[in-house]
Amino acid sequence: MPNDHDTSPLRPRPEALAFLRTRRSRPPRMLGTETPDRDKLRAMLSAASRVPDHGKLEPWRFVVLGPKACTRLAALTESLGAARGLGPEKLAKDISGFNEARLIVAVVYSPRPTDRIPRDEQLMSAAAVCLSLVNAALASGWGACWLTGWRATDPAFLTQGLGLFPGEIVAGFIHIGNELRVPPDRPRPDLDAVTSWMDE
Repeated sequence: MPNDHDTSPLRPRPEALAFLRTRRSRPPRMLGTETPDRDKLRAMLSAASRVPDHGKLEPWRFVVLGPKACTRLAALTESLGAARGLGPEKLAKDISGFNEARLIVAVVYSPRPTDRIPRDEQLMSAAAVCLSLVNAALASGWGACWLTGWRATDPAFLTQGLGLFPGEIVAGFIHIGNELRVPPDRPRPDLDAVTSWMDE
C-alpha cells in the first residue's frame, strides 16, 4: 500500500482513473451537518497540498472555518452585501451558503515576491490546491464543492472576515460535509470539440 512518501515506479491505477472519470462535486444544499474530524481533514489537506508548485513557493495557505466562523461570516456577508447593493435573492443565497455550512476551507492565494515565478503560475498552483482538496474529500467519502464569488476578492470581507494580508485573496471556498443526496450528472464537454491533435 503506497504511503505519502512512496517512491516506487509508476504503475497503472485503474481505480484512481475510474474515480476521476466519474467525480462529481456536491453542491452545498446537498450537504448535511456532519463533517470530518481534524485528523481526517488534515489528511485531506495533506493530499491537496501535493500539487504542481514551480519554485516550491507554496503560494497558498488554508483557513479552516468551523460552524461559529461560518455563522459570523454569514452576518458579515449580509452587512457588506447590503452596502454593495446586491439583489435580495443573490444576497440571501450567499448568506445561507455560510449560515448552513459547518465546515468551509478557504484556500488563500498568497503570492510570493519573486522575479522567477510569474504570479499567474502561482495562482494556478492555488487553483490546483482547490480541485485537489475537493477530490480528496470526495475520495474520502465526503461531499464537497469549490465556490468563489464576490467575497473571494472583496477587501473588507477578506480583512474583517478572514484576517488576510494585503495582496491575498481566496482562490476557493471549499464546502465539505456528509452527502444528503446524489446530484444528477451534468452534460460533460464534447471531447472532440475541445481537443486538437498536432503530430508535427
